[in-house]
Order: sequence, then C-alpha cells, then structure tokens
Amino acid sequence: MELLSQKEIQSLIRKDGGFCVSIFLPTVRVGDTQQNKIRLKNLLRTAEQRLEEHEVRGPEAAELLKPARNLLDDQTWWEHQDEGLAIFLAKDVFKTFRLPIAFHELVAVEKRFHLKPLFPLFSGDGHFYVLSLTKREIRLFSCNRFNVREVDLGDMPSRFTEVMGDLTRRYTQFQASTSSKTVSRMPIFPGHGTGEDDYKAEILKFFQIVDNHLEHLAVDVDREAPFVLAGVEYLLPRFKEATRLPHVMEEGLTGNPEGLSPQELHAKAWEIVEPLFQKDQKKAGERFNELQGTGRATFDIREILPAAHDGRVETIFTARGVRIWGTYDPESREIRLEKEQERQSNGSEDLIDRAAIQTYLHGGKVFAVDQQEVPQGYAAAAIFRY
Repeated sequence: MELLSQKEIQSLIRKDGGFCVSIFLPTVRVGDTQQNKIRLKNLLRTAEQRLEEHEVRGPEAAELLKPARNLLDDQTWWEHQDEGLAIFLAKDVFKTFRLPIAFHELVAVEKRFHLKPLFPLFSGDGHFYVLSLTKREIRLFSCNRFNVREVDLGDMPSRFTEVMGDLTRRYTQFQASTSSKTVSRMPIFPGHGTGEDDYKAEILKFFQIVDNHLEHLAVDVDREAPFVLAGVEYLLPRFKEATRLPHVMEEGLTGNPEGLSPQELHAKAWEIVEPLFQKDQKKAGERFNELQGTGRATFDIREILPAAHDGRVETIFTARGVRIWGTYDPESREIRLEKEQERQSNGSEDLIDRAAIQTYLHGGKVFAVDQQEVPQGYAAAAIFRY
C-alpha cells in the first residue's frame, strides 16, 4: 500500500487553478489483472469527454491526461496493486495511490480534486497493522477493515537464531500455557533465576533489532497507526518493552500465529481495533442526537457548507456514494442546488465533498460512512462548534 498521509491530503486540497481530474477505480491484484488497464483506459476516455464539456479540448486535454495514459504501457507498475487506485491530474500535478479500498469507478473533473472517497482512510475503516512475532519468523500485515496485505520486510532478520544464535538449547523442559485464545509453550527455567533473566534479555535485544529495522524499512510503514501483536504469550511483553512504536494495542493475539492465515489474523485483530475506530464515531452520533434542535446540529447542506468554510463544523458525517450537486460562492455565501443532469455544463460540484474538505482543513472530524450510519440516514450531518 502507498501510504496516503495527511500531508498529501493537504497538498491535494490546496491545489488551486485550472481543472483537476480525479479518477478512482477498483483493482485486481491477482488473476486477470489486464482488466485494471482496461478500466483505466475507459475512465480516461470519460475524463477526456468531461474535459471537453468544460471546453478543455485537444492538445490541452491530452497533455493533462498524458501521465495517466503512460501507465497503460508500464507493465511493471501494474504488477504491484492493492484493492483500489486513486489518480489525481492537474497542471503540474500527477499523483497515484494504490490503496486498500475497493473504490467504485468514478471520474470527477472540477476546479479542485474530489477527495471524499479517501476519507474512510481517516475514519472508521482506518489503517492498522498486525505484527506476527515468533522466534522463527517475523511477519507484518497492513490492514484496514476489509483487507489485509503482507508487507515486504526486505532484509530484516526474521529468525532469532540468525541474530542471537541458538540460546535455547539449554532449556529442554517445557510446560503448557493456556490463554483465552490458544495454547502456547514456554520454557521452564530451573530456579527461575539468572538463566531466565538472561533469556529474557536476549529476546529483548532481538526485538530491539527488529524494531530498528521496522523503523528503517524501504517501504513506508505508518508508525502512528495501531499495531496488534500476535505471538506466544511470553514474547509479547518483551516486544512491548523493546519497541518505540507509539500505538501498540494492549490486547494482543496470544498463541502461536504460524498456523494462522493472513485472513485469520486480520479477522481476529479487527475485533481488537474495531472498538478503537468506532468509539469516536459512536460518541459523535450520540452527541448529534443530543444537540439536534439546539442550532448546533443539522442535516441541511445549506447550513453545513457555510459553517464548514467558517471553521464552525466540529464533526461531519458523509454518506459514501451519495452526492449533492450544486455551486457555492464563499464570498457571497450563495448556494445553488442542482440536478445531476445539469452539473456538467455549469461547473457544479459535490457540495458534500466540499463541506468534508473544509471541515478537515479546519481541524474537524470527518466520518465517511454508509448512509445508514449517518444520523437518521441522511446524506450528510454536522455538529457545529458553536
């Protein structure tokens, strides 16, 4: 996955001047990957038509779309895909992001980039990792609510004996240790004295080396995301002691993870992180219901949009796949709502997307959710700061 940082979002939000093309499509990672290029080719044709409707024609439109068209011939680039692809094109801008969201196909040509499909990355479908720890193998999985992908750890030493040597041969007795999730085996140290302390110290040293490699991987790893540890029970405290990761979940998956598939690890880990991701959304929904009727909570986009530009929106819920077309003039604060068939000829835009972006720019929270998760099932709902 190519990490999409808040800094990248900020740079896309602040792009100003000229038409911006935003393309979203689902991608196939294995099997008939040729359909990825076919989808993009068709969407680029749609983008060209949209540009023509905005009177951007011929060489100018071709130049704008050229970087994305060049991807169609780059077989190596297509060999490494995630669940979805987002492409942003404008004058002097070409950005692609392979992301863990299976986007619906979408082309938007507007005076700014269309970013609403990306907001699930910053709300309840958020990004987390599962770090599988055994003395024989270290594995890292990048996850969101729906997907899991193993991260290439490069030349990271993954075996304890590679780094520390075979320090366990002196420990020949084992006892069964049960946990709430599975059964593990751990060494018995006669007298529980120096031998045990030395062994724990060596494990700690090994995990410090692993943690250092995690910090300097060639691929991007979002160290600010939650990490769920999976491993036999006596290893997890040692890693927590060794790591500099700021958000290791207190609860882990205890037991030998070697027999679990990535999908099984992902499903068990989601049970741990889901309350973390959903807690803020649930509290915000309850707060909306409490404030409704006080002037500080509304479903009306004609109230939400000016408030978002003013920095008054504390929280906004937006329904995925739902768009409200229209135009907004920040100076006159005039809003004009329009029908779908009118939007291409007069430069209208998705007003929900604009409200979400302005909320984000002013430090508010954005929850991009299924429509039934928006309070009372509306297209958008907002809580005002004052």
